[in-house]
Amino acid sequence: MIGAAGVLTLAPVGFAVADTGSGATGTPADGSEVTRVVTGHLATGAADFVHVPVQVPRGVNQIAVSYTYDKPTVPSGTPGNSCDIGVFDERGTALGGKGFRGWSGGARTSFVVNSDDTTPGYLPGPVNHGTWHVVLGPYQVAPQGMDYTVTVTLRYGKAGAPFKPNYASERAKGRGRAWYRGDCHLHTVHSDGKRLPSEVAAGARDAGLDFIVSTDHNTSSAHAVWGEYAGSDLLIVNGEEITTRNGHWLALGLDAGSWIDWRYRARDDAFPRFARQVRREGGLVVPAHPYCPYVASQWKFGYEDADAVEVWNGPWTYDDESAVDTWDGMLGAAMRRGERWLPAMANSDAHSVPQVIGLPQTVVYAEDLTRKAVLDGIRDGRTYVAESSSVSVEFTATGAGRQAGIAETLTVSEDAPVDVRLVVSGVPDGTVRFITDEGQMHQESLDATGSGTVVWRTTASLAAYVRAEVRHPKTDGTPGKGNTMGADLQWGAMAALTNPIVLKIKG
Repeated sequence: MIGAAGVLTLAPVGFAVADTGSGATGTPADGSEVTRVVTGHLATGAADFVHVPVQVPRGVNQIAVSYTYDKPTVPSGTPGNSCDIGVFDERGTALGGKGFRGWSGGARTSFVVNSDDTTPGYLPGPVNHGTWHVVLGPYQVAPQGMDYTVTVTLRYGKAGAPFKPNYASERAKGRGRAWYRGDCHLHTVHSDGKRLPSEVAAGARDAGLDFIVSTDHNTSSAHAVWGEYAGSDLLIVNGEEITTRNGHWLALGLDAGSWIDWRYRARDDAFPRFARQVRREGGLVVPAHPYCPYVASQWKFGYEDADAVEVWNGPWTYDDESAVDTWDGMLGAAMRRGERWLPAMANSDAHSVPQVIGLPQTVVYAEDLTRKAVLDGIRDGRTYVAESSSVSVEFTATGAGRQAGIAETLTVSEDAPVDVRLVVSGVPDGTVRFITDEGQMHQESLDATGSGTVVWRTTASLAAYVRAEVRHPKTDGTPGKGNTMGADLQWGAMAALTNPIVLKIKG
């Protein structure tokens, strides 16, 4: 079964050859088209997915689909009708199967699939005979229900020239072992974004990024075009944003053309299966905007199968504050149990103007500018996040003649002094915070230049880890307030945040 509420499958839509007109051989004439219309009504509590089987005869070279649904007035605070759409081909609709041919969510009211002129979000290729399935995803249904209409048109003729994908290289010209800036959550016209891939690549270069990850919703179609827009100066990595009914997650670093299914809920226990699929390809599983207030966007799958977590998504808001608080709580729990801790990352989730590509961004210490090296850096937590390329930090801890950086462990005797040092640039009048498993332990202001060095001394007996934040002044111009007990904190927007340095007692 797909989805917690299952699937409603309608009666098949047939296309008899006699309806098409025919040539002398009795086959349909090239260029002829036949249309069928399906209407229906869904009540509140309908299945997660509605399958419309379409029986495609031989000789078809294109399937075109359009749909509409009503949007009745609903009381304030009550969800109205919203319905996604996509298509699976003759290979079937099995969860994680090979039949996926495209998804546009609610971003389009029509699409076309053929060999050479397929709508973005859909996979080009032949329209083989057999039973295809148009799939509706009614993720919000008004109290009055939803009336829908699906129109399917088949065109007959010879298949067009085979589509030739142009995948991006897995390597760009890097600087060897260095810090690289990237945005790992971006959308194009291949899902609900308004930017063309060319515009996203141009925006990434304008933002001073070294790499980006392509993460259109529930489809891999954009993978096949990025080769034209990548280059020695910009690494483009394949990915996907998997948009379930119980939260969104990023699959970063997929093989070219790989697709990850999204048709399940937390109670279906399917998420671990697809997390394993991503890891088999060398990729990362990253819950996205876990406290996003939109329908179906809040994260309900837990973090056991995550490789990192997106704690900052787009311009800083209250839900990012909640994500950082939750992440910090998980850090403390991991340190207490001696388990692997979950790295934090930040991305723009930019869809269209005026959303800014690279605001915020993840800065990764990697061996080189390659797919594998960047993913390894993120997985290991060798990262900090910054509002833009104008913000930089250097974060170290020094004690007993040794030094550790972000994501590293400094092992010292219990009471040996440890000097924690943060070098900042690009945050005028900002506030630096040092946070440990006890909460905030040090706060210091930057001057109007936005650059400075802050040093604080602790011991491994007092801090299991130390991480740093740099905040902008509050909207009233004040630096924010707090005390070393962590009470009554009120802060401005985040400018930068580091993953922790672990302090371990020698024993």
